[in-house]
Amino acid sequence: MPAENRKVAQLGDAADVRRHRIELAAALRLAAKFGFNEAIDNHFSFALDDDRFLINGYGKHWSMLTAADVLLIDGDGKVLDGEGVVEATAFHIHRAVHRRYAHARAVMHTHMPYTTAIACCEGGRLLPISQTYCLFHDRIGYDENYNGMGNHAQEGDRIASVMAGRPVALLASHGPIVTGTSIGQAFSWLYYLERAAELQVLAEGRNQKLKILSDEVVQATQAAWDGDAGHHDRHFAALMAMLDKEQPEYRELR
Repeated sequence: MPAENRKVAQLGDAADVRRHRIELAAALRLAAKFGFNEAIDNHFSFALDDDRFLINGYGKHWSMLTAADVLLIDGDGKVLDGEGVVEATAFHIHRAVHRRYAHARAVMHTHMPYTTAIACCEGGRLLPISQTYCLFHDRIGYDENYNGMGNHAQEGDRIASVMAGRPVALLASHGPIVTGTSIGQAFSWLYYLERAAELQVLAEGRNQKLKILSDEVVQATQAAWDGDAGHHDRHFAALMAMLDKEQPEYRELR
């Protein structure tokens, strides 16, 4: 197991598992609401310990997923709790990232359009042109070469290595991976990443010179983002409250 990995806390009691299943179902529903997902593809996961993680089962549209559709699996892909199957790409990518990086408790992979549009450009990079960009300064690992579906262990390991310890990866011609210490943090970062990418794509479409922020401003703004440690979990809690009013059935467990 790579040196970057450290023992993570055991969070396996029934109450914790139930809570994380509900949070993951909320994140999946919200991703569908915001147009981050693609069809029945893409995948979100949360590590309970070194060898077990929660992940969405394959085949159901995210707008209809409930906590019951979130599976508990082990490091060999065996379903320990829940009914359904895990898509091969989901298993290999998420297992590799969880195993390599202990800080990547939550791992979210989408093909959300604006971020993926940047990944489809030669040398595509998120540029320092907005306040939202500053959250991600020096926190994105860029993959330059698309190698096809990540449906085998070697490709999962290669994708994880691209991150080089960073919390975000932008996979060429494919899409982003966003990680976090909690489901709320990871989803909030996913949201802001797409907003930063959207601003960039829209600004580039105006065919005007982009305003590039200075390093000093970027670093000061990033420090301000980081200074509010609870912002991302509060953001996710607000989104869950919205979902509780609109789609409360996402919480359902068998």
